[in-house]
Amino acid sequence: MATAKKAAPKAAAPAKVKTPAKAVKPAAKKAPVSKTAKAIAKLSSSIAKLTGRKDKINAEINVLRDQRTALKAAPATPAPAAPKAKVAAKAAPKAAAPVKAVKRAARK
Repeated sequence: MATAKKAAPKAAAPAKVKTPAKAVKPAAKKAPVSKTAKAIAKLSSSIAKLTGRKDKINAEINVLRDQRTALKAAPATPAPAAPKAKVAAKAAPKAAAPVKAVKRAARK
């Protein structure tokens, strides 16, 4: 078995001689600010940032709502001539598929 080594007794530290330090000008002290005041200031700035984001998002939502109501209120365009209608009917199901995929992705 290994034996533990005993630590040697420490020698007395020599007395430190203090030399006169250069005259240090006291730094201008800032007004004491409590931790609570700092926390409140930090939270206030965070709230201000979030409120700004919220207002921006609400403005975008209102613009999109206005666009949606404008599209609903717009009169339906008259159907094009018969040959073009067949081509449009074939293309319509293909165009509808990506919209469904986007809606499915939005749900997730």
